[in-house]
Amino acid sequence: MKRMKTRVRVLRKISDIPKVKGFKPYGKDLKKSDEAPINLLYEEYEAIRLSDYNLLNHHQASLMMCVSRPTFTRIYASALQKIAKAFIEGRPITIDGGKVYFDTDWFYCKKCNCYFNHLEKENIHCPLCNNKEVDECEQIDIEKDMNQNTEFTPHRGNGRRHGRKHREQDN
Repeated sequence: MKRMKTRVRVLRKISDIPKVKGFKPYGKDLKKSDEAPINLLYEEYEAIRLSDYNLLNHHQASLMMCVSRPTFTRIYASALQKIAKAFIEGRPITIDGGKVYFDTDWFYCKKCNCYFNHLEKENIHCPLCNNKEVDECEQIDIEKDMNQNTEFTPHRGNGRRHGRKHREQDN
């Protein structure tokens, strides 16, 4: 029996990098426990920020993250469950990970012709070829560049494009 391939998970766009890496509970009744912290993914942080802090509805927030509304609702529900668990059990929260790319400055590698974004403003290098000769881009026309067979890598990606259309073009 053939196993079906799992669906490729779409990258979620994060507009605002968290200002903290997590939260830690405190209090005199809090005992030191060996329980691991609750990990809130960047996409879950972004869902809380857009929906509860910026007061966007789920449709508006899903458009900001470049995901469908049902997907946004699942991400948001997961974030709420994790936060509730951390509050009730008195566990720390860390904010890290997830399949995301950050809506930051974009750069172009002169050696391998790929586009990428980078969170740090210093020591910028291409994630594919490690070249330090890169240019900052003002505006990227992604569709135009994909049609010219240049690599497009959202946040340190591997340059692979997904979907039937691209698989046929790449072969």
